[in-house]
Amino acid sequence: MNYILGAFKPACHISITFADEKNRKKVPIKKENGQTVMVPLFQSQENIVGKISVEPVQGKKIEHNGIKVELLGQIEMYFDRGNFYDFTSLVRELDVPGEIYERKSYPFEFSTVEMPYEAYNGVNVRLRYVLKVTISRGYAGSIIEYHDFVVRNYSPLPSINNSIKMEVGIEDCLHIEFEYNKSKYHLKDVIIGKIYFLLVRIKIKNMDLEIRRRESTGSGANTHVETETLAKFELMDGAPVRGESIPIRLFLSPYELTPTHRNINNKFSVKYYLNLVLVDEEDRRYFKQQEITLYRLAENSS
Repeated sequence: MNYILGAFKPACHISITFADEKNRKKVPIKKENGQTVMVPLFQSQENIVGKISVEPVQGKKIEHNGIKVELLGQIEMYFDRGNFYDFTSLVRELDVPGEIYERKSYPFEFSTVEMPYEAYNGVNVRLRYVLKVTISRGYAGSIIEYHDFVVRNYSPLPSINNSIKMEVGIEDCLHIEFEYNKSKYHLKDVIIGKIYFLLVRIKIKNMDLEIRRRESTGSGANTHVETETLAKFELMDGAPVRGESIPIRLFLSPYELTPTHRNINNKFSVKYYLNLVLVDEEDRRYFKQQEITLYRLAENSS
């Protein structure tokens, strides 16, 4: 509901509906209060069309100085909560100053909207898209209603997708090679690879492959970096011998991954890494990290 500053009851009810809401795919998002709600899904260059209804409380009228709807793409840093940086801002004036006595509807349309970034909800930052309806009123305070929607953008299969080959070693103790079949993966992809043991003179107890997400926000001295381990996959339990090779087959679809985001509006980046971890019998850890690129493939492309 919409509350006027300093008052206890809403003066009116505002509803925002999209023209194709019944048929459009919906995805879950988590609100500030922790609730999960389903909202419509769009992609860049789509038309965003709908209707806004304003219904005064029975027996009351609304005097206003104009009504407008804005389409906003915003980035919010959690260490600067409440301050939104608008990278997309479009506005449509719906009504001139006047009075509303009964339910009134206003159609709106934003054509081929440029929405270059995906919605993202991270540890220290979120990127969101909203429709914001404002009924401007002088002394009584404006009435504002927000309606979230989600943007996802799809990428074609990359024309070049090289495999990753790396060596890791400790002089005269351990020498292994690992190979992943490609360096760019879509969110439902499978990581296929192999690990070769060329020299083993320390007693390896177990070996894991982790998927890590590194989110960096801000810049310079104000850079915040958060690293999360999203998946841990046991490759081997027990000691390997020289000449042994271990296959890797890791499905990405069970995990909540996003595409790689590189320097979004100079505000934040999200990168993904494969982290190979070896633990010896004295619980010493050896690891090698390799960045991979994740992208969202259109569902009918695979």
